Amino acid sequence: MTALATGAAPGPTAARPRPGPVRWAPALVGYAVVAAALLATGTPPVALARWSGYALLAVLLPGTLVYRSLRRRPHTLVEDLAMGAAVGLVLELAAWAVTVGLGAPGWLRLWPLAVVLPFAAVPGLRRHWRPTGYARVPAGWAWSVTAVLAGFTLYLVESFLRVNPVLPTEEGQAQYIDLAFQLSIAGAATHQMPPQVPQVAGEPLHYHWFGFAHLAASSLVSGVDLPTVFFRLAVPALCALAVVLVAVVGWRITGRPYAGVAAAVLMFTVGEFGYENGLRQLFGTQVTFIVWGSPSMTYSWVLLLPLLAALGEIVGRARGVTVPPLGRGAWALAAGFLAASTGAKASSVPVVLAALGLVAVVLAVARRRLPRAVLAAAGLTLAAQLFATAVLFAFVSHGVTVEPLAGLRGYVDDAVDRPAAVTGLLWLVVLVAFLLNLQLRLAGAVAVLRYRRWRPEPVQVFLLGGALAGPAVYLLVAHPGSSNQYFLRAGFTFGVILSAWGWAEVVDRAGLARRGRLLLVGAAACFAVLLTAYQWRFPASGPTQGYGAVLPLLVWAAVLALLALLVALCWPALVGRWPGLAGRGGAVLLTGVLVAGAPGLVLDAAAARTYPNGGAYAVVPMPASRVEAARWVRAHSAPGDVLATNVHCWRVVDDRWCDARSFWLSGYAERSVLVEGWAFVPRMVGLPGGPYAAFWDPDRLRANDAAFTAPTEAGLADLRDRYGVRWLVVDRSVELESPDLPELADLRYDTTRMAVYRLRWSAAGGPAGRDGGG
Repeated sequence: MTALATGAAPGPTAARPRPGPVRWAPALVGYAVVAAALLATGTPPVALARWSGYALLAVLLPGTLVYRSLRRRPHTLVEDLAMGAAVGLVLELAAWAVTVGLGAPGWLRLWPLAVVLPFAAVPGLRRHWRPTGYARVPAGWAWSVTAVLAGFTLYLVESFLRVNPVLPTEEGQAQYIDLAFQLSIAGAATHQMPPQVPQVAGEPLHYHWFGFAHLAASSLVSGVDLPTVFFRLAVPALCALAVVLVAVVGWRITGRPYAGVAAAVLMFTVGEFGYENGLRQLFGTQVTFIVWGSPSMTYSWVLLLPLLAALGEIVGRARGVTVPPLGRGAWALAAGFLAASTGAKASSVPVVLAALGLVAVVLAVARRRLPRAVLAAAGLTLAAQLFATAVLFAFVSHGVTVEPLAGLRGYVDDAVDRPAAVTGLLWLVVLVAFLLNLQLRLAGAVAVLRYRRWRPEPVQVFLLGGALAGPAVYLLVAHPGSSNQYFLRAGFTFGVILSAWGWAEVVDRAGLARRGRLLLVGAAACFAVLLTAYQWRFPASGPTQGYGAVLPLLVWAAVLALLALLVALCWPALVGRWPGLAGRGGAVLLTGVLVAGAPGLVLDAAAARTYPNGGAYAVVPMPASRVEAARWVRAHSAPGDVLATNVHCWRVVDDRWCDARSFWLSGYAERSVLVEGWAFVPRMVGLPGGPYAAFWDPDRLRANDAAFTAPTEAGLADLRDRYGVRWLVVDRSVELESPDLPELADLRYDTTRMAVYRLRWSAAGGPAGRDGGG
């Protein structure tokens, strides 16, 4: 799996820090790998330097100081920095809300001073600048985490960075359909708190938008252009932080440093089992693709993982764990991470609440008394969920409905007339395929339960509750855009830690010395390479619909099961030849099971070289001419200006049906649009017709379109005075503007395809909008 460290972590008093250059080498190498990947894919060096300074001084520094003041005793420096970075993101969110909410986003650059100055001036806080008593991080642990980080960064290069330029350079550029929408929310967050729906000016955004507020804040503080932040800097940085956090939190909860590394490997190196060369995703993905296809998921992980550490302390630490406890500061950390998680991803808090609920029930039954601390934590989590439901989401369901097994029904097609027994067998087959595809990496959890004689400790029940709640909610509810998968991904963060814990206990009980552990890791790596080479050379193929779609996965699972059976039959002979293998069969088997999905990450990255934008995901055209026009508008308009456009559809079906998923203008102009594409507006999600549903305000749409096809002075004045429209953006490939429009508005930007008009001053003698530099 990785290079294993030996034994449990040394206590704080046993540590002697290594010389500076050696101590920092893994971190420097990790940063160098990420920086090299960014520079090689077109990131401006100045932007990288500015953003690195932002991350260091405006996130890491204030967050680490606050984290040190909250935890009781230090554990390791890497834990202080990783947990501190997560705390810094929470503090940044609060600072963004205040400054942008007050209409002064420029002041956001100064927010770290609100932390740094008190810690410099107050005598009792100064000690947190240079704490002592750190435990030494095993070199194998540090370099293994660096290896995981480097490997996943290379995946991002192939699957995301290389195929997505910061700005399109050609008319035929393709882009994953959600990216411009996400960019538009980040653009709105640079000047709106809370942000509104960028595609329909004035429409409230009942959505998990905190991650996009982070992107906006990082752009405002660093001064780096938002598309560079979005398409280059933020995703690799968040993924790197998540890798370190998995390892740190896994170490803290289990007390085993190498269990934390194993959790990082399971989350960011091993892929989905039976991945079919990127051609389709079967039931979805847990990590691959989603880290860049939905950066808000990655942002939610870097808040959810330290939340698990804090709540793990509250529900009850495992016996024998020598990591210093967080102390009472765990409550403050839990409250902060819960608050930030409410709007980071809608799937996080419900899964945490379910996990705490399971702990409360189990402890109440086992101890015959109510666990007060767990109930208090559950109450805090419930309050966070109520806030998210009522305030952030305004009770909007976003199309989520209770429909058990909806995510699997397409593979069974139970509407077909067949015997009930056959249908039942198909359901069983598809359910097994689902568990193998997305949950095989969590097999180590069984070992934890078995070694505890099915009476796990409270923190293990907590991890198990989250690991079960994620897929349970996925199987219970339905969503037209398959967004129920995000519950599964939230639960996955619980599961990888528990699974790695089980694997670590199996390895410990096998009594392997350091050499034996390295041999086990080396054998696992060789097995992963062989699996990857075979699936690369002989990719699975088969039907893409119905139960036939899961057959290649099941056949592959059967082949590997037969291989395991063959090894088991030969094991006595192998033990006779190499006596050192005696009693180690369980460790070998579990390791093989956990790395069986290793080809997934490699094959997903390889798919980007064959298919547009990283695989067979929905892509839309993103012509350079459109983006150039939008960027011109951004440079010459004020943040509060509203735009109007004649583009609403990214495609028209049968000359009647408009697929209203057009987000390019609001995304790259970073301005609100009167009516652009409306398919992702919260009130529209889940309606019959999907993205083809008609716009709910035909009068507004009619007034918008008339400005381009039949403009009048009164009509343009109405757009200007009633809706605040300041600019008209025309794509002539959709429809030519009326020849009367140049007489009624000022043509400010003109190319063969694109034109931008500015509406004239109002009749009252003042400007209808403020021109930022026209």
